[in-house]
Amino acid sequence: MRIAVVGATGMVGEIMLKVLAERNFPITELIPVASEKSVGKQIEFKGKSYSVVGLQTAVDMKADIALFSAGGETSLEWAPRFAAFGTTVIDNSSAWRMDPAIKLVVPEINANQLTSSDKIIANPNCSTIQMVLALAPLHKKYNIRRIVVSTYQSITGTGVKAVQQLENEYAGVKAEMAYKYPIHRNAIPQCDSFEENGYTKEEMKLVRETKKILNDQSVQVTATAVRVPIVGGHSEAVNVEFSSDFDINDIRKILHETPGITVQDNTDTFTYPMPMYAQGKDDVFVGRIRRDESQPNTLNMWIVADNLRKGAATNTIQIAEYLIANNLIGN
Repeated sequence: MRIAVVGATGMVGEIMLKVLAERNFPITELIPVASEKSVGKQIEFKGKSYSVVGLQTAVDMKADIALFSAGGETSLEWAPRFAAFGTTVIDNSSAWRMDPAIKLVVPEINANQLTSSDKIIANPNCSTIQMVLALAPLHKKYNIRRIVVSTYQSITGTGVKAVQQLENEYAGVKAEMAYKYPIHRNAIPQCDSFEENGYTKEEMKLVRETKKILNDQSVQVTATAVRVPIVGGHSEAVNVEFSSDFDINDIRKILHETPGITVQDNTDTFTYPMPMYAQGKDDVFVGRIRRDESQPNTLNMWIVADNLRKGAATNTIQIAEYLIANNLIGN
């Protein structure tokens, strides 16, 4: 299995390599790919050194699978070129997510939609993945009418420059800033750029992608996305209104039995999800599960996940594992 990692020197690319090694992904040849300025750099993978190659070289090498984390413009231009050579592309950017011809996949929810003819597959937004993983099994049983979500998002979602900004601000160093404002001791109610409706792109990703993954346009979603000075992962306060009433113990049971979910919910022992516990883990953590007493059929939850792992790298690799396990590569 020849695997190209496009964006191998970036923050998500580095985590992809780590997760590939941890999961003993079946690789016969690794092809690390990055922009021209990184070509020739050496990266380490499972005790061996590999030279980074450029995009065209990687296309010519005809990988079986290309794991993309190199930004939307790169994906729009290069994913079709890889696909034309028979490579299956799993893309982490927002470039293909809302294309009606492209599957948007969280493996635990909808990987069974995939076929061997899907040569470009979209990985959802990190904040969407953790939310829908918890909500999909509840939607099946109780039918979600409306979701109100507020996110508290890690600076790692912005990238290395944001991490550097926070470190500089801790140290009192004035340097290049990833954000318009300081992030140390601050919360910035803007993730990504604003759209015409006054919502940010990140907020509208939560709206649009949730409907597509759940395959239900009737689910209403409204979101506020906030950047906080956290490294470990994204947190979300989620309020869910169902069509019918629910049993709170049944909600806990469903979540407990859902693959990829860990329930941390015991107020007696002050047990609840936090980014400091989620960092470096692949599960989505759910807690503070309680009935909304202000209106019927409504639930509150707190959902936390490492946005670089399940929110990006791990979900991408799980899609690749599904394709291999179901003989959907190279057909």
